Amino acid sequence: MEIGYARVSTVKQDLGRQLDALASAGISADHIYADKKSGATIDRPGLQDALRHARAGDVIVVHTLDRLGRTVRDTLNMVHELKERGVGVRTLADPLPIDTSSPDSPMAQLAVVMLALFGEMERTYAAERASHARAVASANGRRTGRPSVVDPDKLEHAVLLRDKGLSMKEITAKTGLKRTTLYRHLPPRSPATDS
Repeated sequence: MEIGYARVSTVKQDLGRQLDALASAGISADHIYADKKSGATIDRPGLQDALRHARAGDVIVVHTLDRLGRTVRDTLNMVHELKERGVGVRTLADPLPIDTSSPDSPMAQLAVVMLALFGEMERTYAAERASHARAVASANGRRTGRPSVVDPDKLEHAVLLRDKGLSMKEITAKTGLKRTTLYRHLPPRSPATDS
């Protein structure tokens, strides 16, 4: 039996392309599991369900190999553990097709290693590019990260309340702003006056 698994890293991303590819490959919707979780976390209920349902002779099908694990080690460990259980792995869209359901295929093993390495390299390069872009933006006086969603009127009210000597607890109660938001947006004051 073929068991499909799809994963995106955030809840804002769409699983549609992966689910369509799995359905087009002939995998029944009853046998497709999905997660909207980073590959870096081990808390992936969809993957755990897919692994629990896999029996010797089954094949876990993913869109690309990096859907299984975040790092080369994680991915290779998972492929090895599945192989030990007699479960294969097949990818649908990797540039080097992978199908470990025939365990004696050295090309399948080589493809797994190479694709896992390329995936990890791309994540490393993407992180370096993002870090460089943030440093350049910061050096040019531009704010990086998500735009602030704090209501400027509430923040101005918080500043006035703070200037009157109210505690953070009182300010949060009156403005509805969280304490962490206030600490992030208001200039610091002496800890002795804060409660």
